Amino acid sequence: MKKFKITGFLALLVLFLVECQKSAVFPEDQYDERLSAGVATVFDATSKAFGAAFPTLSTYDEYVHEKGDQVFSQTFVTAPAPIHSGLGPLFNNTSCESCHHNDGIGLPTAGDNRSSLLMRISLPGTDEHGGPVAVPGYGLQVQDKAAYGKQPEAKVNLTYTYQSYSFDDGEEYNLRTPIYTLSNLYTPISGSYLLSPRLAPPMIGLGLLEAVPESVIVAYADPNDANGDGIKGVANYVWDVTTKSIQLGRFGWKANTASIVTQVATAFNQDMGLTSTILPVENSYGQAQDDGLKDDPELPDSTLNAVKFYAQTLSVPARRNVTDATVKRGQQLFMLAKCGTCHRKTLITRVNVAFPAISNQVIHPYSDLLVHNMGPGLADNRPDFKADGQSWRTAPLWGLGLYEKVNNPGYYLHDGRARTIVEAIMWHGGEAEQSKVYYAHLSKTDRDAVLKFLYSL
Repeated sequence: MKKFKITGFLALLVLFLVECQKSAVFPEDQYDERLSAGVATVFDATSKAFGAAFPTLSTYDEYVHEKGDQVFSQTFVTAPAPIHSGLGPLFNNTSCESCHHNDGIGLPTAGDNRSSLLMRISLPGTDEHGGPVAVPGYGLQVQDKAAYGKQPEAKVNLTYTYQSYSFDDGEEYNLRTPIYTLSNLYTPISGSYLLSPRLAPPMIGLGLLEAVPESVIVAYADPNDANGDGIKGVANYVWDVTTKSIQLGRFGWKANTASIVTQVATAFNQDMGLTSTILPVENSYGQAQDDGLKDDPELPDSTLNAVKFYAQTLSVPARRNVTDATVKRGQQLFMLAKCGTCHRKTLITRVNVAFPAISNQVIHPYSDLLVHNMGPGLADNRPDFKADGQSWRTAPLWGLGLYEKVNNPGYYLHDGRARTIVEAIMWHGGEAEQSKVYYAHLSKTDRDAVLKFLYSL
């Protein structure tokens, strides 16, 4: 009997200890390196790799995603029209897909029907929310196209100057520096103004980035460089038109947009001239181009939300060649160069029992979603909330190795000035200067290893 009591006590003790054991993070080295987006990863390395939905969507969610996809690729026409009405009178393009080619990065041109380069404009100073100051008669974005009979706000002119450089071993590379000007202004602008080009970015993984807890992103910020590593990182808090409050910015080249729905509503309004309940005023309001129609909002909430859901549920392609020795060597060099301090490999999304596909996922975006000073070479000298004139958000690198296949050719950085990944690296400066110098002094073999790693993403 005594033996049974001792055995029972030990069993209860083991059960107690097991029950009281705290949950722990699953060891990172036991995750499948290919799963860039957790369960939202797709195994597709074709030119359509950026256009796949989360593979775990329910039948109903797949239906909504498809509806959003249809609108995303739909060409809108000027009002009044029986269907797809509301384009303009001022706009930059006629559909979402015209800028986000294959849901990837766009073409760094302006004025053509497949151009993907937008020009932000503002006056020096800040508005009542700490953001850019709108230019009277122009707002915050130049619309370079207009409906029949209307005059575009301006023509965006783009030219490049070219400069050759070489690495220590003599291999040459070239950098092209863009020069942006406006001409054919429909009305003069009084005084000086600031311009900032923005290329349409890839659409992949947005829903997962939105699901990363704010506390995680803010924890990586080091605005005063307290650890003395020369790398800061600032959380860009911005005015959000959807919630009418200051929110953490996550999206856009300067992290000046807080949520996907705000991003979608703003793109419809500023890029295509479509109003919604979030932005019910035409981008031409108060200007000579205004159509004067009382048809706002032109975009039903159901349509806006379908496109928002489409953008939220675009998956991320899996990594390739993760066990390749050269890829592993390149990854090691990437970390030694401290690239990973900003291009953080791993983030974990918050728990969301209502949406399992984005809930508690270990993802590898290679971004901290913070803005960093990138030096004068990339500066637009146009502050955007807490992102100063030299600061840009750490661009997520997932999918980077497929840019050339998806967009043929791929372009890189906020204005597409870089035509190769090497050029993109060599444009880094400011807080990333030390990483660029580290890469530049590597042997040709090691530089190629870094590139092979980046092409595996």
